[in-house]
Formats: sequence, C-alpha cells, structure tokens
Amino acid sequence: MPVFIWEGKSKTGELRSGNMDAKNADDVTKKLKNQGIIPSKVKKKDAGIKLPGFGGGVGMKDLVIFTRQFSTMIDAGLPLVQCLEILASQAESASLRTVLKSVKETVESGTTFADALRKHPKIFDNLYVNLVAAGEVGGILDTIMNRLAAYIEKNQKLIKKVKGALVYPICIMIIGIVVLLVLLYWVIPVFEKMFADFGGKQSLPGPTQQLIDLSNWMRVNYLLVFGTIFGVIIGTKYFKKWPKGRYLWDKGILKLPLFGSLLRKVAVAKFTRTLGTMVSSGVPILDALDVVAKSSGNKVVEEGIYYTREKISEGKTMAEPLAETGVFPGMVVQMIAVGESTGALDQMLGKIADFYDDEVDTAVDALTSLMEPIMLVGLGGMVGYFLVAMYLPIFSLASVVG
Repeated sequence: MPVFIWEGKSKTGELRSGNMDAKNADDVTKKLKNQGIIPSKVKKKDAGIKLPGFGGGVGMKDLVIFTRQFSTMIDAGLPLVQCLEILASQAESASLRTVLKSVKETVESGTTFADALRKHPKIFDNLYVNLVAAGEVGGILDTIMNRLAAYIEKNQKLIKKVKGALVYPICIMIIGIVVLLVLLYWVIPVFEKMFADFGGKQSLPGPTQQLIDLSNWMRVNYLLVFGTIFGVIIGTKYFKKWPKGRYLWDKGILKLPLFGSLLRKVAVAKFTRTLGTMVSSGVPILDALDVVAKSSGNKVVEEGIYYTREKISEGKTMAEPLAETGVFPGMVVQMIAVGESTGALDQMLGKIADFYDDEVDTAVDALTSLMEPIMLVGLGGMVGYFLVAMYLPIFSLASVVG
C-alpha cells in the first residue's frame, strides 16, 4: 500500500503533519477528516531508488532496541502514543521510522496497539503481535516488551550459532567446486598440449588420461554442466515450495549425519523458548501452540506441534502427544510432563531452552572442529590427485630422457 505525506490543521488551528498508508489521496483526506484534521496538502511519498540488499529493511537489532526502549517508557508511565512518537523520531532505520509513525497514527484513530502492529507483518510477526495483545489485556505491556526483547536477542544468538557452523563448510565446498572447474577447463588443456608436443599422448597413465577425457568432455558440454547446476538450484527451490516437497526436504535435513542432530537441537531450543515466553505472558496454550508451529521453520516440527495442539484440544496433556510425534527427545517430553504436573510449565520450558542453548554451543564447537580437517583433507586430496595425475607423464618422460 502506498505511503502519503500530509499536512493540515486540527480543530484548534494547530499545524499537523505525518505519513499515512492508504489506497489513494482521497482515502487519506477522508481518514484525516474523521480524525478532526483539515488537510492542506496530501502527496504520495516517493519511494526513491533502492538497491536490493542495501537498506530499506528493519534489522533485528533495531527491533530489539525499539522493544526495550518502549518497555522502559511504558514502565515510566508515558502514554502509548507519546512513546511511539518519541521512538519514531529517534529510530536510526528510516523504514522503522515510517512504520512507527504509521502505527502511532493507527493507534490515535482508536485501534489497539496489537492491531496496529498487525498491519506490518514483515516486521512484527504473529508471536510479537500475540504477546503484545496479551500484555494489553493483562495490563503488563512493559513486562511483555521486556520478555520480547530478551526472546529476540536469544533467538538471534541461536541463529548466528547455526549460521556460523554452516558458513565454513559451505565456503570450502564452493571453493572446491570453483577450483575443480578451473583445473578442468583451463589448467588440464595446457598439460594435454604439452604432452602432445612431447609425443606422449598415446601412452599416458590411466589417472592422467581420465582427467584429460573429463576436461575435454566438460569443455564441449560446459553449457550442459552449468545448466544442470542451475536446474538443480531452481528445482530445489520449487521443490521446497511444494508442501509435500518441503516436508520431505525438512525431514531429510533432520536425518543428515552431523548436521541433523544440531538442527534438531536448534528446533527444540526454539520451540521451548517461544512456547515458554508465550505461556508465561498469559497467552492461552492452544493459541501459543498455533503461533509456535507457524514460526518453527521446519515442516516436520510444525506438523508435530499441530498434532499436539489437536490432542490438547481433545483434553489430553501436552507430554503424551509430544512423545507420539517422535520429533522431541524423551528428556524434553519428561521435563514438560513434570512442568505440567507441578503447574510450572513456563519455568520448565525456560530451563529446557537454556539447556539446549548450551547443547547447541557444544554441538557447533564439535561440528566445527570435525568439519575443518575433513574439508581441508578433501580439498587438499582433490588438488593433490590432479597434481599427481598431471605430473606422472612428466616423471615418465624424464626417466626416458635420462
């Protein structure tokens, strides 16, 4: 929806200005008049030129700062609209400033804070909005915002750990593929020409001949090679968009050697942290499970949570259906069962999340320590094989000349 810049006067003659999301200028004028403002200028905001990946977004750091500052201001007794106005003027992100101004105007029109945030789903997800709604109903909005800030920080820390574990092997794999293609396309043909000039092409060693044949095939069929790589990337993308394909993909990821165990621990940590935050904030368990399922990031985990939600709605406890899914470890299920029986489910979920955060740390360190020598040996072995295969004929020629 386009953004319009407006200026006008209130009933008291006070000059007012701001931004508003609307379908057109007439819609802006109508909304302003309903708020008792006589518009003198309504102009569509120029979006400008934005380069992909540079600016224009709201980072998690900006969201955490806003959430913490908002919590402090609400706790100090400042009115909601005034908090939004101050934070909008101080926000470093231009996108966040625009969004907060829009939220402020929506709240001024009589909408609840949660509903105003719900209009910006790219920044404030279902978890954020539902917790804010619970805070408004319970009169503990400052406490809820503090919990949200802590949750976002811990969640981002968890994501960074996983990315850190995956970046190194992915980079080494890409480097290996590039080195392989360079050797096959440019380096080996030089050696082939040299061997032909020396007259040794007919009696080349087996490894050398195999690499030369592979190089010749790739140079002739390079479009097929790159087309296959491109096709696999695009095919994987569309396969993951297909519901059944996404489920099979996520199921396969959880069964990967080395990485599968790590990703399962991340899923457990995220599930328990999110659910614990929502339960402790007063969100009904069925609503909380619905939000947690949608934000799980894995279809297998999501279906397991929805199955648990369905069984709870039928009157069962949480632990029993969680165990039936086979997604969550037995220790987690038993601790949740204890939390349910003692009436301290939110505290138990927090303890499980802290435990699995530490488990993720340990798993990441172990994986990094293991992957580093494996990748280096693999890359070194590949380059070494190429060198030996290319120098075998040279050694043979040297012995003949000698």
